[in-house]
Amino acid sequence: MAKLYFYYASMNAGKSTNLLQADFNYRERGMRTMLFTAAIDDRFAAGTITSRIGLKAPAIAFDATTDIGACVARQHGEDAISCVLVDEAQFLTPAQVDQLARVCDVVGIPVLAYGLRTDFQGALFPGSARLLALADSLVEIKSVCMCGRKATMNLRVDAGGRAIAEGQQTEIGGNDRYVALCRRHFTEALG
Repeated sequence: MAKLYFYYASMNAGKSTNLLQADFNYRERGMRTMLFTAAIDDRFAAGTITSRIGLKAPAIAFDATTDIGACVARQHGEDAISCVLVDEAQFLTPAQVDQLARVCDVVGIPVLAYGLRTDFQGALFPGSARLLALADSLVEIKSVCMCGRKATMNLRVDAGGRAIAEGQQTEIGGNDRYVALCRRHFTEALG
């Protein structure tokens, strides 16, 4: 039985690197994969999964209107797919997570989804919440706070490095906009 996996972490934990390694492992064994990434994240190149250590791969860019299940079924019908990998999974809609669950349950293809669990206010993203509810396997990828404890929170900062407590849930950025912290330091930074 194919499973739905949710690999989650704070910012800068290596989620994209892990995804690209998993993709490489499948392809090295002659298996075909399908990669998806959020269209909203165009920091490096649209339709590309890029890790901070320089690895990258082309991917299908999805937005809220993309029927990921239909994309996978169509491609699988043409040439068998062994695994579906999704980067920036927090930007999936709950309906898209349901589609990915059906890819596992009906089509029989494992799905590995990688993303943030919470936003800069400590609230769940809708896609992450649905993945936490439906995934067969939840795997936390560890990151480290400045104090050495496990980082679980994503602090949004301004250009001066000051904490931002309000704003839109989604604002694309990297090390210039977000700092991964443990809960204690996250709470202290927000005052």
